[in-house]
Amino acid sequence: MKDAAPVVFVVDDDAAVRESVGKLIASVGLRSQTFASTQEFLASKRPEAPACLVLDVRLPDMSGLEFQRQLAEADIRIPIIFITGYGDIPMTVRAMKAGAVEFLTKPFRGQELLDAVQEAIARDRAAWNQRARLAELTARHQSLTAREKEVMSLVVLGLLNKQIAAELGTSELTIKTHRGRVMEKMGADSVADLVRMSETLKSTTPNRSQAPDP
Repeated sequence: MKDAAPVVFVVDDDAAVRESVGKLIASVGLRSQTFASTQEFLASKRPEAPACLVLDVRLPDMSGLEFQRQLAEADIRIPIIFITGYGDIPMTVRAMKAGAVEFLTKPFRGQELLDAVQEAIARDRAAWNQRARLAELTARHQSLTAREKEVMSLVVLGLLNKQIAAELGTSELTIKTHRGRVMEKMGADSVADLVRMSETLKSTTPNRSQAPDP
């Protein structure tokens, strides 16, 4: 991460709310960026850092719930804390089912918002770390030659060197050499470690044979 210090984005069309939330966030040593609309937020250059979004439900350009859906569709992954003066149970349920961290009804206690912000930032920090780990694994896997990838795929199935050699039509010594290079390039200390890496890579690869959800 270029900017490791977390940031709290605040989107609310009420200037007084933006100011008060911004001051509250600053009181615990966190930085914030405030916006009067979702369009302002989208047009801004956001720092590469763990973050969360404090979002009003009722906004002039679109509802906060609609914006939550649009962010998800655009693959902009950021934990959301909703604030509203007009909340109801169906609205809360919809927001939480879509992944919101919290749904606070105005007036809310400052500590409630701060607790939600800390939870949201912790979630996003974990997600950043996971994405960084995946990017590193992907880069390592891409550094393998085509034959090394074949060997890796058979190693994680539990095949022995002589079995892999027979499968690929080459010598056991050649497979041993390829296997050593795979372990080195992937940074794996054991076969079990290599299996975990393979499963992580598979879990992030979309299954193109499946139809998209409606």
